[in-house]
Amino acid sequence: MATGYHPLVKRLLDGELALAELPPELQAEGAEALRLLAAMDRRLVTLPPTLDARVIAAVRARAASPSRRMLRWITEPRELHLRVHPWLLGAGLAAAALVLLLGGPVGLYHRRGTLPMVAAAPESVFVRFVLYAPGAKQVGLAGTFNQWDQSATPLVRAGNDAVWTVTLALPAGQHQYAFVVDGRRWVTDPAAPAVDDGFGRRNSVIAVGGAAGRVL
Repeated sequence: MATGYHPLVKRLLDGELALAELPPELQAEGAEALRLLAAMDRRLVTLPPTLDARVIAAVRARAASPSRRMLRWITEPRELHLRVHPWLLGAGLAAAALVLLLGGPVGLYHRRGTLPMVAAAPESVFVRFVLYAPGAKQVGLAGTFNQWDQSATPLVRAGNDAVWTVTLALPAGQHQYAFVVDGRRWVTDPAAPAVDDGFGRRNSVIAVGGAAGRVL
């Protein structure tokens, strides 16, 4: 059995060529391909009317399972406040200095291939940014927290193709930001206040830390 047709035979099946227009050595293959195409069952497939209800019921039952509820609880973004006490920082630095004095290297990696450990900034809060941008091919987040680099913090689609989101850990303080749609259009956050940047453009503002911290 042939695993594929000649490109000219494929054009015949697409209706771009007639059988008589094929070279003589391909006409037998073309005729066989047309015969198989004519023998195909082209009747419309009719699904039972209860299929939608059965699928939705199965999805809801799966979503309500204990394992699914536990997964949602684990993965749901939450505010996280991290404090670094000065006395703990001093003790850690003293321990690192002792290791260096004894001649042992201070390991930055748990094991080969893993990322280095980075100390979290005090009063960091996880903030979720969301933008409704129908028709966008890509969306980035630029702000004072990433030196206004529009490619440093890309957003991803969240279920609905028009909804874009990203979650960041931001330190305490006030941050200005804007969404960058398709690399050229700067968009303010409709859910946040905005200020003039002094160059004819508006930037959104978020205050993070203590009672001012919030999730967008």
